[in-house]
Amino acid sequence: MSETTEHPILSDRFSAAFALAESLHRDQVRKGSQIPYISHLMAVSALVLEDGGNETEAIAALLHDAVEDQGGLDTLADIQQHCGDAVAEIVQALSDAVVTPKPPWRQRKEAYLETLAEASESALRVAIADKLHNTRCQWHDYQRFGDPFWNRFNASKQDCLWLLDSFIDLCQERRIASQNLEQLEQLFISLSTYRPE
Repeated sequence: MSETTEHPILSDRFSAAFALAESLHRDQVRKGSQIPYISHLMAVSALVLEDGGNETEAIAALLHDAVEDQGGLDTLADIQQHCGDAVAEIVQALSDAVVTPKPPWRQRKEAYLETLAEASESALRVAIADKLHNTRCQWHDYQRFGDPFWNRFNASKQDCLWLLDSFIDLCQERRIASQNLEQLEQLFISLSTYRPE
């Protein structure tokens, strides 16, 4: 049975951010599926909260892909106007591209890692939750579909694993305390050592 609290950490700000995220991503689905993209954003936000995150971080989790997927700097300005500077700063740190067409994959990811090396702990909490949810989905699909699963990405299996390994190393160097990071480390080992039949 659930309990109640006199001091909930989620307010109308969260509800408004959810509506904004749903509107921005309404027509988007997860790669290789018909799963509505909002499911990923909801999962990342939940993981942030379960890892001790605050409302601002949970809101940023809902909007963390909006800039790179749904309008670039104009969308960032909308997020700043509707959700505030702190949310916009986190979202900007997590956006690997703000222009169309996007730069080459490796170039974007190297710049992303450089940005995260200097990013706030709040941005890293959201990034860890994002990577954890994505990696859980990858692990599930890799076991189900084998090596052809990797064809749905814009990078090779080796490049995807390089990014994940580099991200984990960065978080360890920053000494980020996170249960989500511990789970991500274990999933990385599973993903990188698995050999489909």
